Amino acid sequence: MPEEDLIEVKFRLFDGSDVGPFRFSPASTVAMLKERIVAEWPKDKKIAPKVAHDVKLISAGKILENNKTVGQCKTPFGELPNGVITMHAVVQPSVGKSKSEKKIDETPKKSVCACTIM
Repeated sequence: MPEEDLIEVKFRLFDGSDVGPFRFSPASTVAMLKERIVAEWPKDKKIAPKVAHDVKLISAGKILENNKTVGQCKTPFGELPNGVITMHAVVQPSVGKSKSEKKIDETPKKSVCACTIM
């Protein structure tokens, strides 16, 4: 693939630091970008994704879907020659239990009711 066809992307982390820039083919999927972010994530960060599914990518104010390609996510601002597209990488770890499963307290609650009739 010719060098000029590649799209240059950098990822802005929660603390304002950047990872990249990296060059991707327009046919690369968002899932591939997420895998690269997890592999390149700085080891000194307190918050870090364990798997690619823990990362949400935001570009131009929109959360990008895993099946979309980089070419589909490119905004008109990315049309600048030699422009680097900045995407925000947010860590949102997956939760072990679904939202419908709530923690059930095993200890019975005591009913505290006080009525005063005068």
